Amino acid sequence: MILIHPAEEEVTAEVVNNFIEIHQAELARYMRLKNLFESQAPILSLDKKEPYKPDNRLVVNHAKYTVETFNGYFAGIPVKVSHEDKNVSERIEQFLRMNDMDDNFAELSKITSIYGHGFELLYQDEESETCCTYNNPLDMFIVYDDTIAQKPLFAVRYQFDSEGKINGQLFTKNEEVAIVQGEEDLAFAETKLHYYGDVPVIEYIENEERQALFEPIESLINAYDKALSEKANDVDYFADAYLCILGAELDEDGVTRIRDNRTINIFGTDDASKIVVEFLQKPDGDTTQEHLLDRLERLVYQIAMVSNINDESFGNASGVALEFKLQPMKNLAAMKERKFTSGMNRRFKMLFNLPTNIEASKKDEWRNLKYRFTRNIPRNIADEADTASSLQGVVSKKTQLSVLSIVDNVDDEIEKMAEENNSGNSGYSTDPNGGFATEGS
Repeated sequence: MILIHPAEEEVTAEVVNNFIEIHQAELARYMRLKNLFESQAPILSLDKKEPYKPDNRLVVNHAKYTVETFNGYFAGIPVKVSHEDKNVSERIEQFLRMNDMDDNFAELSKITSIYGHGFELLYQDEESETCCTYNNPLDMFIVYDDTIAQKPLFAVRYQFDSEGKINGQLFTKNEEVAIVQGEEDLAFAETKLHYYGDVPVIEYIENEERQALFEPIESLINAYDKALSEKANDVDYFADAYLCILGAELDEDGVTRIRDNRTINIFGTDDASKIVVEFLQKPDGDTTQEHLLDRLERLVYQIAMVSNINDESFGNASGVALEFKLQPMKNLAAMKERKFTSGMNRRFKMLFNLPTNIEASKKDEWRNLKYRFTRNIPRNIADEADTASSLQGVVSKKTQLSVLSIVDNVDDEIEKMAEENNSGNSGYSTDPNGGFATEGS
């Protein structure tokens, strides 16, 4: 859901209060997704069955599995940010290290997969350093203007105190305003200026629909839990089958409680040969249940577009076959990468807007930043080395090194190679074009 407010209208306390009410109405969906991810599945809250009936409540957390698997693939290897200007690159590296952005990136990616979107907040700490942290949508929202560009208009982060009153912060393009609730209505309190040049809250989205990764398979997950639980109930039924005695009567001491002892006694004959003693058996639906569970499991991964890494056939696949198995997840990751690139552009645009972070003459250099997303899959270093060698003289040394997954920073690696070459410590040499020189060249 995208929150829209007319750009020309003033943002008053009443307007903020109205949007908080809208956000509160959306919390039910957020909590449903959060509970599903945390194994608090709907089957656990169903009405209890009669005490004499088996009542298993089994939860197979496909929601968590799909989220963790996909984000391990997408964000397991942190995104690399680089710039051609060495000074700019160093400043970015300092910002990323100071804010532990590798962890922030992974957590923000997980938040967007759980809720469909998440937020990043920029702020200045006590030492006037620009800091950045992630935030889930349970207590934060952002409002866009009604223009075709849908630019951020303001953002709100709020909580309820022990008395049930709202307090929080309103973030606009120029100010951070404290929000407090009086006896009845919300009111604005202390105001602080900021110099980011934009709303310092960045929304990251999983997809354009802001749909959670496992939301399309929510009904399949619940159906799987129910089917598996009923199968466990059937096992209990068979283990506790009723003893059926036909043709003979037992006294009350023999059967005190039919239900508790699972014994049925039907009498009416004096012929011992006609007496039947056997256990009652329910119709066996094991085959049908297994087919249903297999079908549901296949559909969970198919519709979620996340590969089942634990599948036996997955480990035996190689080459093109493995690529085809990962293709749906690659498509999801490519789409999410574009959404995250847009968000990071906003982050660095605001970061560069402060002269304390970057000199004013380079405030627009955020446009020239390069982001490198690396999919976290097993790598065959030998094959990569062969590929890199075959590119000798075909592409630049920078492109040649970028093929190797063991090289984290290509520019740093080139510098190290040059230093070793100049000091005579390397086991290789370079040709006049800067490429790796082959033997005899």
